[in-house]
Amino acid sequence: MSRSKKWKQEWSFFLGENGRRQYNKICRKCIHSCKQSFRAGIVTCPFYQTDRTKKRQEKG
Repeated sequence: MSRSKKWKQEWSFFLGENGRRQYNKICRKCIHSCKQSFRAGIVTCPFYQTDRTKKRQEKG
């Protein structure tokens, strides 16, 4: 398998209709390299916490 074909298969989950890489809306402005695809429904990121999560941890 050629490199370009392998690269395209690896990135196919990230490619949008316009053929460009697209990330999850939470990951777009993030500085960390653990970006997730816009197709991912649930984002699991060790660096991201919502206000709701923070309040739960304070209660707990």
